[in-house]
Amino acid sequence: MMATPHITAQEGDFAPCVLMPGDPKRAQRMAESILTDPRLVTQVRGMMGFTGTYAGPGEFHGRPLSIMGSGMGMPSIAIYATELYRFYGVSRIIRVGTAGGISPKVKVGDVLIGVGAHTTSSMNELRIPGTHYSAVADLPMAAAAWKAGDDSMTLHCGTIISADHFYFSIPGQLDGLVAHGVLGVEMEAASLYAVAAEHGTGALCVLTVSDHLTSKGADMSADERETKFQGALTLAVAAAFV
Repeated sequence: MMATPHITAQEGDFAPCVLMPGDPKRAQRMAESILTDPRLVTQVRGMMGFTGTYAGPGEFHGRPLSIMGSGMGMPSIAIYATELYRFYGVSRIIRVGTAGGISPKVKVGDVLIGVGAHTTSSMNELRIPGTHYSAVADLPMAAAAWKAGDDSMTLHCGTIISADHFYFSIPGQLDGLVAHGVLGVEMEAASLYAVAAEHGTGALCVLTVSDHLTSKGADMSADERETKFQGALTLAVAAAFV
């Protein structure tokens, strides 16, 4: 028998690779979209996780894959990622989520590959005394995701920022992020990358831009945030099986 305080799955219930959106309902949508006979393996506090085999075309068809929600914020994803890596033998986690655009080069609907994640959180400062920790993605996974891009999507690869606050920002901060080429903002990647480094495993963040902080334009609706993930999902699958 195996279970953790936050996951009730048993040994062998998770595939080596887990795709991890924030919203558990989005995890269910993804599982129903790309897995053959997805099986619910955990649902503690409504955080659903599914395992099945990839049903898409190409060389990855039929390979085992899991999809699980992470909740919102760095503490939440750190809990689930730690338990998946440490207790369930997971070797790769790919966050598939949404981001607010920051760079003027980025538009709503574009897809971002976060190769590095700045953060406003102090979580990673506590990892190594006297060190400003650099939270970076797994390079082969990022390269595989980039290679999987096609003409159906506008793809960007670079740094993002993981924020503790959704509504609060420091005066002047946004201008500085734009000046340093940061692509977008979300709330989980920096923590996920650090947890992966701690466990010697792989992690990547692939994001669909759902709104923009510096440019005017139509934001995605709540329904669109749940359904318009196909481009990012294609990249995430490629990274999962690198």
